[in-house]
Amino acid sequence: MLKIYKPLIKDLWFKKELLSDEKTMAYNHAYGGCIAFSEEKWPDWYERWFSDNEHYYRYLLDEKGNFVGEIAYHLDNQLWKCDVLIHDKYRKQGYGKEGLQLLCREAKSRSISCLYDDIAIDNKAVELFIRMGFIEVLRNEEYIRVKKEL
Repeated sequence: MLKIYKPLIKDLWFKKELLSDEKTMAYNHAYGGCIAFSEEKWPDWYERWFSDNEHYYRYLLDEKGNFVGEIAYHLDNQLWKCDVLIHDKYRKQGYGKEGLQLLCREAKSRSISCLYDDIAIDNKAVELFIRMGFIEVLRNEEYIRVKKEL
């Protein structure tokens, strides 16, 4: 069973690891794959994601206390866009499903009525979102937009 953890700024080493791991970031190949997240960026990023009600970001912890992934949502053009990212070495263990359930529950508890995600057209994660009650509302050459009423 996963737990939600609000990371401290010193814990952002894990986000850096997520974003720099080629297998974890393979889904992002159309946009360059890995993303640089140097320590110089951490203070500004942390301030933006933890200083208002338009951003939510948490790590997922397994039963042993290991960071296994992240969940997040933010307001983007009047849509609450969500994100679930599981480190490659922890995939295929049900953490994506459980993380998405936790994220939906957290959003609903904060009076958010609907979550969206834009998933790359070739990303198999769309199957998970559909199984978890999201519906496809838009498809183009780049991505599939899914939506879930909470």
